[in-house]
Amino acid sequence: MEEARTVVSFIDVVKKYKLYKNDRQRFKGIFSKRVPFKEKVAVNHVSFDIKKGESVALFGRNGAGKSTILKMITGVTYPTSGEIKVDGRVSALLELTSGFDAELSGRENIYLKGQLCGLLDKEIAEIEEEIIEFAEIGEYIDQPVRSYSSGMKARLGFAVSVNIRPEILIVDEALSVGDRAFREKCLAKVNDIIENDGVTLLFVTHSTGTAMRFCKRGIVMKKGSVVFDGEVNEAIERYEAK
Repeated sequence: MEEARTVVSFIDVVKKYKLYKNDRQRFKGIFSKRVPFKEKVAVNHVSFDIKKGESVALFGRNGAGKSTILKMITGVTYPTSGEIKVDGRVSALLELTSGFDAELSGRENIYLKGQLCGLLDKEIAEIEEEIIEFAEIGEYIDQPVRSYSSGMKARLGFAVSVNIRPEILIVDEALSVGDRAFREKCLAKVNDIIENDGVTLLFVTHSTGTAMRFCKRGIVMKKGSVVFDGEVNEAIERYEAK
């Protein structure tokens, strides 16, 4: 049997941030190296590979480096040193409403967000009705997004993200969208695309029960470093240990 290809690879990745006293100092720091700052190491020499079809939970307390890892995979930020390789279309359930234009209708935003994810209009048209049905916002789909509640925008964002047929799905506590029935619908959808579409999942959560529902592997981070990488039950034990 052919071994699954690697779709995410971190090779000795370091990410450092410069922390300035205020915005004025930060602006001056763009032009001069003399402006004083503190250096924060958010990710410290991290290496791991994720294979196609794997479901991996990423655990860690606040400040452990989880969000920085996700931002680097999605290209929001870049490593200070080391190398990151990503092979496949990434859909990130991080900021569900990012990429929306408030003046456009929900339907128009489906096309906008789909295009940002690299889809052609004809590909978006094939999944348009599926997205609209999943979002459950009814006739509001043709109203400007500025008229939506935050919950409606989040539901539409989730519906687009999970229906664009991603190859790599990144989830960061985004499954708290809407009421209990809609949350369960979201969980079922994620489970469906993992099992039937061979999607690779990287799941950041504080809910160990939800992690066990989806993931077989767990990576535990502490102060920017990987302290455990292995079977999810053992990862949870490491994460919950004092």
